[in-house]
Amino acid sequence: MKRLLLSTALSLLALTAQAADIGVTAHEVHARVQQADAKVLFVDVRDPVEIMFVGFTDAVHINVPYLLVDRSAWDEQRGTYKIAQNPNFITEIRAELKKRGLDENAEIITMCRSGSERGEPSAAFLRENGFPNARYVINGFQGSAIKEGAHSGFRLQNGWQNSGLPWSPKMNPEKMYRP
Repeated sequence: MKRLLLSTALSLLALTAQAADIGVTAHEVHARVQQADAKVLFVDVRDPVEIMFVGFTDAVHINVPYLLVDRSAWDEQRGTYKIAQNPNFITEIRAELKKRGLDENAEIITMCRSGSERGEPSAAFLRENGFPNARYVINGFQGSAIKEGAHSGFRLQNGWQNSGLPWSPKMNPEKMYRP
């Protein structure tokens, strides 16, 4: 009975640790991708049109959108174009891993604009589909919005772009998603 309780407690601890370690800071990601022997795939999961207007870091290996904007369908409730999950997301991630000589156990780090709408969900989705070391960049590329003051609503704090890490308003066409 003691063994069963101990085993259950350790399992719960492992699950808690796994949930806590899904997020990683922009600085930690930058350090990892700079390592010559890093077994990591760094993926920008934003729609390429968003990257075009917000900016890009060439530190990412590839752009594979997790969600795609469907410009042929309108979402009345949100007042925007409809957004749908990329049906080829897993297949495209597997292809990128294979191209780099990596397998499903490699660390995959996803990044979106803020970390919450596509970054964390894409990492969780990858974990649910057999990629146990999927993670996401906390606060994403652009960071979180300022809540009060003259700059309220602007994304001028944290995230990749506001952490002094390399980025550009220009896209790298060799890394951009092309369906």
